[in-house]
Amino acid sequence: PVLYSYFRSSCSWRVRIALALKGISYDLVPVNLIKDGGQQFSAEFKALNPMQQVPALKIDGITLSQSLAIINYLEETHPNPRLLPQDPKKRAQVRMIADHIVSGIQPLQNLSVLKQMGEKKMEWAQNCITSGFQALEQILQHTAGRYCVGDEVSMADLCLVPQVANAERFKVDMGPFPTITRINKVLLELEAFKISHPSQQPDTPAELRA
Repeated sequence: PVLYSYFRSSCSWRVRIALALKGISYDLVPVNLIKDGGQQFSAEFKALNPMQQVPALKIDGITLSQSLAIINYLEETHPNPRLLPQDPKKRAQVRMIADHIVSGIQPLQNLSVLKQMGEKKMEWAQNCITSGFQALEQILQHTAGRYCVGDEVSMADLCLVPQVANAERFKVDMGPFPTITRINKVLLELEAFKISHPSQQPDTPAELRA
């Protein structure tokens, strides 16, 4: 497998966690979203992913984009350890939380949107994440055990950790979100989350390396 990734991309980070959890080794091709006006806009990368976004994963003779589509494929082809619970209700909750982050929070504060916001980008990102986290905190109070849904790491957790990192980067006050903060802290102690962290990637700038 070949993963096209950017160290700071939260969507890429989700996929890196899934690959790490499932023990799938891969080659990483960095795509710098800022350098050269954005390497994702090159003709070469557009041929690979017409949406001109990371991540993209070449695997088993196909090229997949969109982090949840990639994670679902990995789940179906490498079922252990599972990232979707067997219980249909818990599985639905996992998908709900993942969608909440992937559709309801992250796109509103990603690079392409922030470019349009000019001087208000910090305030915009803070507002988007805060309102999303207010809802998420409420949901997690009903679903969480050790992790987002019960006591097994799931696709929801793969989405949570990168989004909390975004929140911290945009200086969101995490005080009102104790459940999110607690789960994030526990997850960051797991090896798969450590090795996939933005501070540990081949394309991480020296000053941001852990």
